[in-house]
Amino acid sequence: MSDEAEFAPFVRANTATLLRTAYLLTGNAPAAEELVQDTLVRLYPKWHLVEAADAPVAYVRRSLANAFVNERRRPASRELVLDVVPERSDLRDAGAELADRDEVWGLLRTLPDRQRAALVMRYFDDLPDDQIADALGCRAGTVRSLISRGLGTLREQSTGQASWPSARRLA
Repeated sequence: MSDEAEFAPFVRANTATLLRTAYLLTGNAPAAEELVQDTLVRLYPKWHLVEAADAPVAYVRRSLANAFVNERRRPASRELVLDVVPERSDLRDAGAELADRDEVWGLLRTLPDRQRAALVMRYFDDLPDDQIADALGCRAGTVRSLISRGLGTLREQSTGQASWPSARRLA
């Protein structure tokens, strides 16, 4: 079977998951789409290696996380791009929701990239320590340390400190 025949079904089945992870890492949809696209383009020539992996999605997610961290190291990547907030027609308090999201995004952006990546993979993707460690190229103990330090920083900086040790609020 050719790489293209294996690649296309994988992309169709996993794009939404990869886009969600990329969005949570980058903070905006256009950058997330570009990150996923660049990662898949980089992996396509060696797709046989992805398919041979025990967990192809984890392989791609690790490449995605590495690409994000590497891109953030470049000086040109310090530009901040914001999405336009769509109007809603439901009865929820959109202002409060947006304020909470803005606070979370703002706080996440203050964290070092590896701490942010570990928190995103834990609380948004619900990944266990070993899969996060595999994606970040470190040990499970390091993942726990990154998460602990990241949550501690978020608690210190948050204006709503009473709601933070439950990091499930992030989702």
